[in-house]
Amino acid sequence: MTGSLYRRGRVWWMAYVVDCKQRCESTRTSNKRLAQTILNLRLAEIIEGRFRLPKSNSPRLKQFGEEFLGSIRHQNTRKRYASSIANLLVHFEDVKLTEINAEGIEEFKGCRLNSRVRAATVNRDLAVLRRMMKIAARRRLINNNPFNEVEMLEERKDRRQPHILTYAEEKSLLAFAPDLIRVLVTLILDTGLRSGREALALKWEDIDFDDSSIRIRQSKTPAGKRSVSMTPRCKKELLKWRDLLGPEYSEFVFANPRRPQTHLENVRKAWPKTLNAAGIAFFWLYDLRHTFASRVTQTGTPSIFAAQMMGHANTNILGTYAKASEDYKRAAICDMDAHREAEWEKLESQNPRMIQ
Repeated sequence: MTGSLYRRGRVWWMAYVVDCKQRCESTRTSNKRLAQTILNLRLAEIIEGRFRLPKSNSPRLKQFGEEFLGSIRHQNTRKRYASSIANLLVHFEDVKLTEINAEGIEEFKGCRLNSRVRAATVNRDLAVLRRMMKIAARRRLINNNPFNEVEMLEERKDRRQPHILTYAEEKSLLAFAPDLIRVLVTLILDTGLRSGREALALKWEDIDFDDSSIRIRQSKTPAGKRSVSMTPRCKKELLKWRDLLGPEYSEFVFANPRRPQTHLENVRKAWPKTLNAAGIAFFWLYDLRHTFASRVTQTGTPSIFAAQMMGHANTNILGTYAKASEDYKRAAICDMDAHREAEWEKLESQNPRMIQ
């Protein structure tokens, strides 16, 4: 099998035969010796059966991105991916997939970082492009996936560290919190629910006060659909909140006052005000979920069961077989509640004037 080189402008192109058809491809170099080496490698791939020629009608990024989004079933995931594809189109414009290479991806990373975008956000965009290019390579729309030569950005050093609420801070926070914030804080601290899509979206019908449990029907992932046990404190606060609102007010535990048929989307105004009143530096409401995770593991609960209680998927094979029983999870919740009560008593004995 033979091939040949020829020039187009300053760049050398190579011609070879595959499946009785002549193909032409740019070597992307003006150095003839390097071009000959690239041609020899291409001929070796053909002889050894390792050459997979991409289809000649390679789609453009925008077209393929729309097709890719159409295959994503989860609405929130599709919205997240659409944002990344929009960022990719700003940089790459509407190029063909075959024109996206490792050098271009590195340039994209640099441009995004220079725009003061966090590494984690850039990685989300890269992950979407990597998945698209993987699909394209499998469908032979491109010769190979350029991400074979690209590394993701290191984002751990830029990651914000969560604030773990101390028991003293908790006492102060609950003392100054308005009713809605008090119930919401207690709910997240004692159950580990995700603040947005699980806690604020909670419905009364999903709370079983007789069984002291909460059923999470909609969550971020399939693993998030679970049953969560309530502490006696959490149950008491929810019952008081229900009596205060009235059973006919709304189907949602945290209803929007302006539209009771919907739930609150956030507490962006009330949350900072409560922290300020309690003399606590600002931290995100979601950090209360981190606090729950820290406290429940301090009780000695195995990490596999703690992950299941929080609705986390576990890739370890143990997660396929080991499932926390309802009695085990309820016992862990009780241990955590007892630990909190002990810490509160300790604080009160040290400072009798502490706000009750």
